[in-house]
Amino acid sequence: MSTDVLTGPAKPAAAPGRPSARAPRLRGLLWLSLRQNRVVLRVLAVLLVLVSADLVWLHVSIGHIVGVLRRTGCYAPETWDGTTCWILLAPISRPNFWYLSVLQPLAAALPLLLGVFVGAPLLAQEYERGTIRLVRAQSVGPARWLAARLAVPGVAVLVVSGVFACLMTWVWWTDIVHGPVAFDPPFQAFTYPALGVAPVAWSLFALALGVLVGQLCRRVVPAMLLTGALVAALGGLAFWARPHFWPAVEATGPVGTYQPTNAWLVDRMLVLADGSRVRTSACLDSDPCAKADTVWLRYHPAGHLVPVQLVEAGGLLLLTVAVLAVVFRRLRRS
Repeated sequence: MSTDVLTGPAKPAAAPGRPSARAPRLRGLLWLSLRQNRVVLRVLAVLLVLVSADLVWLHVSIGHIVGVLRRTGCYAPETWDGTTCWILLAPISRPNFWYLSVLQPLAAALPLLLGVFVGAPLLAQEYERGTIRLVRAQSVGPARWLAARLAVPGVAVLVVSGVFACLMTWVWWTDIVHGPVAFDPPFQAFTYPALGVAPVAWSLFALALGVLVGQLCRRVVPAMLLTGALVAALGGLAFWARPHFWPAVEATGPVGTYQPTNAWLVDRMLVLADGSRVRTSACLDSDPCAKADTVWLRYHPAGHLVPVQLVEAGGLLLLTVAVLAVVFRRLRRS
């Protein structure tokens, strides 16, 4: 794959006096990049078609069941004790389970998979096989070669993650979060990375990070392992820092007050008589805590999902640009 030259396939000579009947074909760097990434493109295309069809099927299935429940007066939870309503409600558990337990974890793991299987081998295999030296022998510069080498997988990752994110968000807003049985808060572990711009931003960053790791390691397998570990570690770091991406709401209320439905509780403390705040776990069975009648809450309501994701995506895109700048700089020096 990496032994291809930077020219298109030779055209057969046209018959004298007759124009060529063949359609125009891609040539040069774009043709080479498509050819080198043809396996990746086919796998991503198959994955995109299967997941898209699955999500459309989920939307149609849940919509049909919800329509039946509404027409028969079985949509309200208080009617589910009846045998008839329970039988009509039962089929919705399968599509809900498929979305929450299969597709959401897949969406959360998508950036890691793209970084490991698309980004890491991109340059690592060129160094490992020694074909990176062919770049010096071509008529195009290293920067132009690398731009073409990155463009095709970059566009493919952008399209796949973008379509995946749009369909996941569409089904979540229309069928899951507003459905009669599913309770899926937006900041939940597998829900947040599957919605909005999160899958797209993380996928592009993981792809760029994999390319840089492959350039540094110059071996495919170590680059894939290190890329997976780095993406997973950075994902954990982002989860820890995420509450600070947007100002959280602070509120106080009587003991027993809880955050609103679907909100993400960041912190919860008891307010003592002197106005100080202390965690419940730090003063169990103590007299001041027993006398406290106020609780302090700090949380992100469901409406903070979009601004938190935009801040995180902006930071990831800046990191992506910085990582790619390092890759281009190192290629010129290699």
